[in-house]
Amino acid sequence: MKRSRVNAILLEGDAFIRSFGYVLPPFAYFIPAEMQARTDLAFLKERQMGWDVTDFGGGDFDRLGLFLFTVRNGNNADLIAGRGMLYAEKIMISKQDQITPMHRHNLKGEDIINRGGGTLTLELFSRAPDGGIDETAEVEVYCDGIARRMAGGSKLRLTPGESVTLLPNHWHSFWGEGADVLVAEVSTVNDDHTDNVFRDPVGRFAEIEEDEAPVHLLVADYDAWLKG
Repeated sequence: MKRSRVNAILLEGDAFIRSFGYVLPPFAYFIPAEMQARTDLAFLKERQMGWDVTDFGGGDFDRLGLFLFTVRNGNNADLIAGRGMLYAEKIMISKQDQITPMHRHNLKGEDIINRGGGTLTLELFSRAPDGGIDETAEVEVYCDGIARRMAGGSKLRLTPGESVTLLPNHWHSFWGEGADVLVAEVSTVNDDHTDNVFRDPVGRFAEIEEDEAPVHLLVADYDAWLKG
C-alpha cells in the first residue's frame, strides 16, 4: 500500500470513529517526530498499541482489508501467569463489502461488537481436531449472552448494539453490509504476530511504499522508526 493511501485512510477513519462519539486516546495523535523524540513509549511499542491498516497482502484494500486501532493491550507474560493485564481493546472499521479473511486464534477469546453503521456479517465455522475447518459441524456462539446454534458456513448478522463472543475454536470472516461498520473488539491479550491462523496464505501487515511522509506511525512501523 502507498503511504499516501494509508494516510488518507487514517484521517477518514478518525473522522468516521468520531462521528459515533468515540474519541481515540491522546497517543493516537502523536506525530512521528514526536514519537521519535519521546523516551516513554516502550509500553505502547511492546504491546503494539496504535494505528493499523492492512490489505492482508492482497493489494486491494477496498476488497480485502481492515482498519484497526489498538487502544490497550496486555502481554503474553501476564497471560501465561494468569494474572495482571490479561485483556485488550480495539476499535475497527469494516467497510461495506470489505472482507477480513477467514481466520481463528490459538489463544485469544474476543467479543466482536457492532458499534454503529451498517450490519456486520460474519461467516462462521467450527475448528476441526486437526486445527482446520470442520465444514460439517454445527457452530455454537453466544450473542450478548444468548446461545446461537447454526450450521457451519452460516452467516451471522449483527446490527448496531449487537455482539458475538468468539473463542479459539471459532473460524470467522467478516465484512460490512449496507454501509461501513464501526466495530469494537474486547478480548484477551492480542498478539498479531503469533496468534492468528488464516485459512489461506495472507500477509497480516501491509507492505508500505513510501511515496510521502507518514501522518501517524502504524504499529508495524515501530521497529524501524522508534528506538528502544
